[in-house]
Amino acid sequence: MKTESLLERRTAAVPRGAFNIAPLFAESASGSKIRDVEGREFLDFCGGIGVLNVGHCHPAVVAAIQEQAAKLIHSCWHVVMYEPYVRLAERLNAIVPMPGPNKTLFLNSGAEANENAVKIARAYTKRTAVAVFERGFHGRTLLTLSMTGKVDPYRRGFGPFLPSVFRLPYEPFFAPAEADSATVAGEAMSALDHLFSYQTEPDRIACLVIEPVLGEGGFLPVHPAAFRVLRDVCTDRGILLVSDEVQSGFGRCGDWFACQRYGIVPDMILMAKSLAAGMPLSAVTASAEIMDAAQVGGLGGTYGGNPVALAAALAVLDVMEQERLAERAEGIGERVMELFGRMAERSPCFVRPRGLGAMRGIEVVDPSTGAPDAARAGRLVTAARERGLLIMTASGNVIRTLMPLTISDQELEAGLRMLDEAAASVEESEAPARAPVEGAETVST
Repeated sequence: MKTESLLERRTAAVPRGAFNIAPLFAESASGSKIRDVEGREFLDFCGGIGVLNVGHCHPAVVAAIQEQAAKLIHSCWHVVMYEPYVRLAERLNAIVPMPGPNKTLFLNSGAEANENAVKIARAYTKRTAVAVFERGFHGRTLLTLSMTGKVDPYRRGFGPFLPSVFRLPYEPFFAPAEADSATVAGEAMSALDHLFSYQTEPDRIACLVIEPVLGEGGFLPVHPAAFRVLRDVCTDRGILLVSDEVQSGFGRCGDWFACQRYGIVPDMILMAKSLAAGMPLSAVTASAEIMDAAQVGGLGGTYGGNPVALAAALAVLDVMEQERLAERAEGIGERVMELFGRMAERSPCFVRPRGLGAMRGIEVVDPSTGAPDAARAGRLVTAARERGLLIMTASGNVIRTLMPLTISDQELEAGLRMLDEAAASVEESEAPARAPVEGAETVST
């Protein structure tokens, strides 16, 4: 079989540390479907880990890539400039929720966006420290691993890490949406006071970086009251508030960026993943004053803002506007939450459905203890794949949804049906029903 042969070659030629969610090799993809080398077709609820909000090989994106590749593939922006870089920067400067005038820098990956955000924040504030959150994920480079808030598998064995990175607890900032706002605000303020009293003085912190919805950390949306506290404290203390929208951006959460759902105006927004529909491109956008703090030659990279990737991103913006994909995300999310709610009601294996827009998750737990159960979640992922659905976990035990926002109603219902059947198969393999685990309530922002 082709797959068996390719797996043998992969084992011999590729390091084991480069993980794989599914033992499959893709041959082609279109819209919300992937076809593997065996000719099997799968509905895709992973979307390249949040990269394909406009779907696989969208015709408008493919056409833009082909047209640009025939004219200019690379000159390096720092050697000879090209108009698409300026045009995409102008469009992003206009759609971000900051009042402007804004400026945008293009890079290759979400990690590079985070790295450069810290550099720019340090240049602007003349401070050195960075504040982040437990369970946050910002990349795999040395600086971004220092910022990432989970040891295994991301940080284990790769230290020592960089100094002056300070971590806030994810609770109470990512408390359930129905939690009392005054209580959450008070606890969030207490956590910040503790940071300032026992870890570092606030006038050393250049920026506070937050994912409005934790990605790898479990698809937990920040509580609105906590987000407001963060905005107020950052303003009062001269700290730049950075919204890492690498996974939550570009329509996934029901608007261009998740922070807009909260009415929060950050000082800087980071983008990647669905920005360019699979082409390597990321961006940092902030006010002109902040972005111009770095000296000439202090920002850059050989491939950052590649012309072909920029063309793809310009097409992505057109598709999102024309097909109203941010609105579509809301409808998708409602249907996912209906299923997750039923799963939580009928089985103590599934608890705390939550999310924002089409970025939804549900925890898989041991029904006897309520403890996270990554093994059971893995069995569900396998059962779904056997039925023709690709889905993945976050934080080990959270089933998460990252289907393309272009998915048809028919495909969405088919995928949810497969997921429901896979969940039922996992439930049936367990002991007879036990008493529900506390915390099975629906959590949605």
